[in-house]
Amino acid sequence: MLIAGASGFIGTALVERLHADGHEIVRLVRRRAQGTDEATWSPAAGIIDFTVMDRVDAVVNLSGASLARLPWTKTYRGEINDSRVTATRTLADAMRKARRPPAVFLSASAVGFYGDRPGELLTEFSSAGTGFLAEVVSRWESAAALAPHETRSVVFRTGIVVGEGGAMQRVGTLTRFGLSGRLGTGGQHWPWIGLADEVGAITHLLESRLSGAVNLTGPTPATADRVMAAMAERMHRPYTFTVPERMLELALGRAADELLLSSQKVRPQRLIDDGYRFEHVTIESALDAMLSAPRARA
Repeated sequence: MLIAGASGFIGTALVERLHADGHEIVRLVRRRAQGTDEATWSPAAGIIDFTVMDRVDAVVNLSGASLARLPWTKTYRGEINDSRVTATRTLADAMRKARRPPAVFLSASAVGFYGDRPGELLTEFSSAGTGFLAEVVSRWESAAALAPHETRSVVFRTGIVVGEGGAMQRVGTLTRFGLSGRLGTGGQHWPWIGLADEVGAITHLLESRLSGAVNLTGPTPATADRVMAAMAERMHRPYTFTVPERMLELALGRAADELLLSSQKVRPQRLIDDGYRFEHVTIESALDAMLSAPRARA
């Protein structure tokens, strides 16, 4: 199995799970490969040895610049887009050139596809939204669609992954210093998923017959207020003040609207219908798991 982004937050946990399940992994690296379990590529330049596709049966694409890096300058917005679209197109092109294309292609995507949709219940059958992230995700998924037709392809639209090392750990750091509070109204829905279920859902999709878009979010929607308050409660820290929307927009610009103030009540309908069983059904359960991790406790 070939994995792009194997050293990242999700990739590290996924590789550990796949090794435990007995899978052989080939990692794509941006330096000289140091063994048969590595292959070199340069995603920004569209360069990869396409023959690596002949020796793997599945490809998992987790490439993409972090959305949590702030501020989103014009240059960094370009990197957010290009790191996803170019890398995905490079993988799809390599699969098309292979003598025997991989049977499965799982490519990361994001719930940003839906845009800001307060008051709506969003499933995989909902239309695309508007905004910077919605446009990026549409181009990202279009690149994934270039995979060969004989390859079963899935784009998994991930929400906020709750786990030690991810964006929620940064929220935890602010909370630990007593800087947690309601963001805007707090009523906006944050689509979340526990790290264990992000990894579990990806491994489930490797064996599933599903293709196309699949939402990777927890089954119980939660508002930003519920998420932040639950974090503060578990860390025994105050949760008393409100950060006005205008202040967030002045401090973070477009990232505030797209990441913190956007409302997306997303349901993982196809994953549920396909029989996946969640380890963390509520945000509180996912936070408990994150905060009980060894590094989080330290």
